[in-house]
Amino acid sequence: MNADDPEYETLLLRVAEMYYEGDQTQEQIGRKLHLTRWKVGRLLAEARTAGIVRIEIVHPRHRRHKEERALVERYGLRDAVVVPADGVTGDVDLRDRVAGVAAQYLADLSPAPRTLGVSWGRTLDAVAAHIPPGWARGVHVVQVNGGLSRSRRPTSASDMASRLAHHGGGTVTLMSVPAIVEQDATRRVLESDRSVAGVLDLARHCGAFLFSPGALARDSVLVESGYLAPADIDALADRHGVGDVVGRFIDDEGRIVWDELDRRTLGVTLDDLRAGTWSIAVVAGAAKHRVSRAVVASRICNVLVTDHHTAAYLLESE
Repeated sequence: MNADDPEYETLLLRVAEMYYEGDQTQEQIGRKLHLTRWKVGRLLAEARTAGIVRIEIVHPRHRRHKEERALVERYGLRDAVVVPADGVTGDVDLRDRVAGVAAQYLADLSPAPRTLGVSWGRTLDAVAAHIPPGWARGVHVVQVNGGLSRSRRPTSASDMASRLAHHGGGTVTLMSVPAIVEQDATRRVLESDRSVAGVLDLARHCGAFLFSPGALARDSVLVESGYLAPADIDALADRHGVGDVVGRFIDDEGRIVWDELDRRTLGVTLDDLRAGTWSIAVVAGAAKHRVSRAVVASRICNVLVTDHHTAAYLLESE
């Protein structure tokens, strides 16, 4: 007999109902239907194969695990963490939730990185706010791109890096130069300075990198800090830019979109991030969907910590 036989199909259905809905054991079913316990077990397996029974794990964490595995497989990541977005009240709340998970992920790295290269911005400020005291022992935190503001609005680059170092029982090395300068010649002079060159060398050889891609927006940190004007954002959009990574603006394929601007940018390169043993990108919010896809698709990061909606976007997009 087989599942195409109506009588046999009825038997499969009856056994499945008794087991899954009637909460009867295989032994009880066998006695009532005059079957061996082994035969009942085989019928239950055939009911699943025939599609009469479908077993589904519905716990939210299981769904996130599936998304994480799918992201790793699709984009060749080393790891991915998907943070639930249910119950959030806005972008700030979502960013804070993702940042908290990223802080714990960093604290759980084993072995803890001896050197950690960090960028700066609102998301990493939130990560630093969540980092637990004692997350590492003797970590050396290195700022990987310039951070001095040219405007009256202060940046938190040094505060963020210092907090990570303080709670990790270690030291901090800051890149005390602007993120973007006026001329390529200025950038070359600064990079030739012994102290700046030393920081850059440290930054390029960090055991782990932690950064958050920035959206291409007029309210971005780089605009608020005075490095870029709104007109620059428009020019970057005209060049098909989708956002920045450590101040370097990229398109959908992860390529630099404005060479002249990039030559005026101080800090590690995208290839430096790609070469990192741990290159952790922390991303939250719909505004960063396109840049997050560019980052994972072009292998700028090998670990992604993000929210459920961004993960869904990355898995649905071509």
